[in-house]
Amino acid sequence: MNRKKYKIFVVDDNSLFLKVLYKTLELNEMYEVIPISSGRECIERLNEQPDIVSLDYTLPDYNGKEILEIIKQQLPDTQVIIVSGQNDISTAVNLLKIGAYDYIVKGVDTREKITISIEKIIERFELTKENRILKEAISHEYNFRQLIKGSSKSMESVFDLMGKAARNNISVSVFGETGTGKELVAKGIHYNSTRKNKPFVPVNISSIPETLIESELFGYEKGAFTGADSSKPGKIELAHEGSLFLDEIAEMNLSTQAKLLRVLQEREVVRLGSNKAIKFDVRIIIATHRNLIDQVQNGKFREDLYFRLLGLTINLPPLRERGSDSIMLAKHFANVFCAENNMEPKNLTDQAVEKIRSYSFPGNVRELKALMDLACVLTDTNEIEDHHININPVNLNKNLLSQEKTLQEYNEEIIEYFVNKYKNVREAAKRLGVGKSTIYRYLKAKESDVVDGGGDDD
Repeated sequence: MNRKKYKIFVVDDNSLFLKVLYKTLELNEMYEVIPISSGRECIERLNEQPDIVSLDYTLPDYNGKEILEIIKQQLPDTQVIIVSGQNDISTAVNLLKIGAYDYIVKGVDTREKITISIEKIIERFELTKENRILKEAISHEYNFRQLIKGSSKSMESVFDLMGKAARNNISVSVFGETGTGKELVAKGIHYNSTRKNKPFVPVNISSIPETLIESELFGYEKGAFTGADSSKPGKIELAHEGSLFLDEIAEMNLSTQAKLLRVLQEREVVRLGSNKAIKFDVRIIIATHRNLIDQVQNGKFREDLYFRLLGLTINLPPLRERGSDSIMLAKHFANVFCAENNMEPKNLTDQAVEKIRSYSFPGNVRELKALMDLACVLTDTNEIEDHHININPVNLNKNLLSQEKTLQEYNEEIIEYFVNKYKNVREAAKRLGVGKSTIYRYLKAKESDVVDGGGDDD
């Protein structure tokens, strides 16, 4: 899918500076850069609806304040960066009050400052766009069952708790195995709450290097550490009046846990390299595949933070405990994949249904989706057959051990698996380290066309 190109007006009467800035920004394939040398031309071309305007404050025909006011009147969502040769604090404050995004004083690093400011604007645009898309997708009188497919009794309990969470601002803890849909639950709660028109900001703790977690959460000021070339708000700030989703919270180190606890208690955050406290209003939703109580008992998670975050608890059941939901989801994923790829709808054969029903999906819903996407590609007809459901043999072993069976039942399934795989009793016995008689005793009760590979019994 092609990403949106952001239209940027670069307005400056200095032809050399205009050329240099144009060439710099043009290197980014996300930008459509339009050089403009006068205020009049900028105003006349506003019907092209630029996303960002880098505006020289002192132009021969207009000053920056006049053009800024016209831009904000016609295009209130367009972000304007004022570039000035004067370090005038009162002018800068006044321009920021009437809608300028940034005020940059010209110097040897002007080009770098403008580039960084544009990158920050794009980051906000992208976050806003993501939230808008999600809201459009799930805000039109939808219920949780449309977002998270399921009709099993275990999921009914989940939907009930999601509804309770959405009606107030209580913190929420979502527990469940990897791939069960914990982030979908968090989004469902947010977009059904009174905060739905404010940001939903997800943070996967496990994907952030330990040394960067604090700067990501709390933000930082320019010069706070090596590489901090500009100030940046943290995820907590960005989530103001919305929801902050802390995924894999159990992976957070104890030092950061202590700082997060203080931030949540005070409801204010201080960026790294700053002494200024910034108030925030955020609903916290956490998720983990680990048992947090065990983490607390083992000294890996602070008990006080655990009780601060726990709130309303939602336990997401694994797919193997959701009955016929796996078939409902399989059909849903196939329909979605076909629609997105302009393919004819696919039907599941009875054999394919049985194969899905008999598998426990250690990777849960995420694994089922991947299998169905692949199955839609593998079939050459409008039917998905059992051999199109490409279950990995490694996962078959996980499937076997995830079910509660007697030892005899486990033994029989293991023997059957090896006999079917090698079609040779001797080879199966060799692989299992048992005598052929053991396998023959099992086969007596079952019909089989396997070949005896010969040789003496062990």
